[in-house]
Amino acid sequence: MITFPRLLTDRSALFLDFDGTLADLAQRPDSVQVPRELVPLLDRLHDRLHGALALVTGRAREDIEPMLSPWRWPAAFEHGSVRQSTHGSSLQPEPLGLAAVLQAARNLAAHHTGLLVEHKRTSMALHFRQTPSLEALCVTTMASAIANDPDLQLLRGKAVVEVKSARVSKGRAIEAFMQEAPFAGRAPVFAGDDVTDEAGFEVVQRLGGEGIKVGDGPTCALHRCPSPDALRTWLSDSLHTHTPTP
Repeated sequence: MITFPRLLTDRSALFLDFDGTLADLAQRPDSVQVPRELVPLLDRLHDRLHGALALVTGRAREDIEPMLSPWRWPAAFEHGSVRQSTHGSSLQPEPLGLAAVLQAARNLAAHHTGLLVEHKRTSMALHFRQTPSLEALCVTTMASAIANDPDLQLLRGKAVVEVKSARVSKGRAIEAFMQEAPFAGRAPVFAGDDVTDEAGFEVVQRLGGEGIKVGDGPTCALHRCPSPDALRTWLSDSLHTHTPTP
């Protein structure tokens, strides 16, 4: 069932995933088309919420910032391994075992056309959207590569398998923002589309806020919307409709 929370108020804290949430998914991460109105919309929301807006994405900072230029919002990148707040930035070290996992992914991609290996600062992703029949092989290969390393965690997303530090998540990144101004004391709202966003939904709802699942699939989020376009419309409505603080 499609249900949206009430429109944002002056006391909301807004957290947003990017791929599949603010912008439609594409065959390759570098092929995503950013809607023309997205950056101005984020700027206006940032101002309306007095700075309490942050992007929370699995993307690397160097990858996504040029797509949303000029960038001026707080954000957590790589599932929270890299976090930029109004109080400065923090960076988790690359897990020691990531080099071996990268090599396993690259060896697999060398033998199968259509696989894409993405090396970020502190994590990696193996994309198989162009060759969906290889999903099981990709998952098995990556799971085997991290089997003996408790510091690494496997994430299965939409046509991607990611490996990151087990000590970071989108949920933990949101918790960190919620302890800082201007987010502290507000009601958090988080919109995301993938399995990797479930930790964020759990955190905002535990803190008295609301999660919005974009698209299909099981979720713990209280609300659901059909598409990134529908979410952008709801966000725009929050700008144009004055909703008093409860």
